[in-house]
Amino acid sequence: MPAHGKHRRPRRHPVSRGLALVGTGGAALALPLIAPAAAGAAPVSGAPEISRPAVALAPAAAPKAPAAARTYTVVSGDSLSLIAQKKGIQGGWKGLYKANRSAVGDNPSLIHPGLELTLVRDSAKAAPTKAKAAPAKAKAAPATTKKAGTAERASRSERRAAAPAAVAAPAAAPVQAAPAAATQYANNLDGWIRESLDIMARHGIPGSYDGILRNVMRESSGNPLAINNWDSNAAKGTPSKGLLQVIQPTFDAYHVPGTSTDLYDPVANITAACNYAADRYGSIDNVNGAY
Repeated sequence: MPAHGKHRRPRRHPVSRGLALVGTGGAALALPLIAPAAAGAAPVSGAPEISRPAVALAPAAAPKAPAAARTYTVVSGDSLSLIAQKKGIQGGWKGLYKANRSAVGDNPSLIHPGLELTLVRDSAKAAPTKAKAAPAKAKAAPATTKKAGTAERASRSERRAAAPAAVAAPAAAPVQAAPAAATQYANNLDGWIRESLDIMARHGIPGSYDGILRNVMRESSGNPLAINNWDSNAAKGTPSKGLLQVIQPTFDAYHVPGTSTDLYDPVANITAACNYAADRYGSIDNVNGAY
């Protein structure tokens, strides 16, 4: 019967076929006699050859190699605990000490530079544990980053929300300060002197209230329209005029900008006279007679 799943008869090595007569109670049966073609092969039985599929045997497992050992040379500052941590020794310093007790001695705290310790590779199992723990920390990082990112976005949102208010604040309060009210001076000798002193201060012209008042009273007795028609200036055609009796050329030369150009104007007269006195005497306060 042909084998299942095969469409061809398997090929065999060429063999020599013959006939063998077997006695079976007087009847003779012709059976094929199969002999190997190769010389020296043992004769086979008269049963027909049956082809069997070859069964591949699994190779025998190689014996496990003993754990390879490696060494570590102690350097200054080392300890068994530090070495065990650095090299990932299972059991920590105790496991390292147990493997090297004969070399270290009875005191595991006393190891000296140059001492060679045996490190068994199979004992270094702590390192993978740390490596496995690393991804957990790495996974935790995105959560922290996410929280930080959320907080940062919230902070940016708050700043953006606050920004319009901060920008609007200056726009809402452009209250222009009202110009300071002009100082009101009395239209009398006291008011004229005080106004002149303020103008002189702005132009750096020295002088005091008492120095001005003293000279005004001597020159004109406080009359802004006073005029001298009898002295040498009057004889030359330039009479002295006003509160401090100033001639026109002197007034024009020492006139202070911002005051009237009228020689009889009391404030303009006082200010020009004080400017002239400062230039010639250092200050109106230094004038105590005709000047």
